[in-house]
Amino acid sequence: MKFTISSTALYAKLTAASKVLAAKNSMPILECFLLDIKNGNVEITASDGEKYFITRIPLVDSDNNAKLCINAKQLMDSMKELAEQPVTLEYNPENYDVRVQHQSGEFHVIAYDAATYPVQQPLSNETTELNLKGETMLNGINDCLFATANEEVRMVMTGVFMDVQPDHVVFAGTDGRKLVRYINRDVQTGQATGVILPKKVSMILRNVLQKDDELKVRFDAERALIQTAAFEFSFRLIEGRYPNYNSVIPANNPFQATVDRATLLSALKRVSVFCNQSSGLMKLHLENNNMTLSGQDNDYVTSVQENLICEYNEMPTSIGFSCHLMIDIVSVMDCERVTIQLGDPSRPGVIVPAEQKENEELLMLLMPMMLND
Repeated sequence: MKFTISSTALYAKLTAASKVLAAKNSMPILECFLLDIKNGNVEITASDGEKYFITRIPLVDSDNNAKLCINAKQLMDSMKELAEQPVTLEYNPENYDVRVQHQSGEFHVIAYDAATYPVQQPLSNETTELNLKGETMLNGINDCLFATANEEVRMVMTGVFMDVQPDHVVFAGTDGRKLVRYINRDVQTGQATGVILPKKVSMILRNVLQKDDELKVRFDAERALIQTAAFEFSFRLIEGRYPNYNSVIPANNPFQATVDRATLLSALKRVSVFCNQSSGLMKLHLENNNMTLSGQDNDYVTSVQENLICEYNEMPTSIGFSCHLMIDIVSVMDCERVTIQLGDPSRPGVIVPAEQKENEELLMLLMPMMLND
């Protein structure tokens, strides 16, 4: 059989699908893309055995149906350097030879039997279905992903929690030291449920989703399926109960200081150079519309102090934070000014945009550190 396709369109879809592939596979066939040519389209599947990413491209021309596997690296590397042009793939099922013709030449690769490619496990009959906008999912992932844990001591904390309520949806991420909660009130589902998106799944979605995508999310107790007009993505969920993230958020932090985000971020980066590199301990002091950031590293006999103008008229207060974690938080926030809400030095600090977006609420929490003085 033979089919013709746009080289750039094919490479773009292969790039998106390849993000699912693992560096090492227990099955050699998982190093391949599964190509299913039928009904005027080529359906591309990539998998690591647990996650399946399926995308489709319309063909310029096709003379028959076929199903074959081609090594992912070989196919992507061969398409990468081709300018936009029609590419013709001719497949001989008898000897598994694939001849790829383009304007200036051709090359041959060996295909593999598609029957050996593992079949994905379908969802059960008892599923929950949600409809979301791509922008909502992207905002939740972008805000929360950095706060998820890397250690696998508590697997549930390595993922982004999507907490669905009847009149809003919450995305949350925490590693025990920092926490992010993003609320979107445009989503009206009429039901209460929740699902934990694994870290790698969240990273893939962040790369392949578009803001104007319409998402259909279906999941059961073990697996989930996300469908858009461009792709289908199924994966195994993280099992377990996500911690009660609301319980650690202070109900009222009376001391509030508002400061320019870019100015604060720049000062934090300078302070981080001279703080203890293992702990990152930094002292934040507020008094008379002034924010002072200071730190020291006794091992290298270095110290630092930065003074920033802010809006603060309460009593003087000080608290210790990790400057490295504070940089992570302030870097992610998309706003001109941030408000830092503090209580006593033993309570978590809360950092929020000075002005929240309509129907959205973003909150970031940072656990305090004990000061030496």
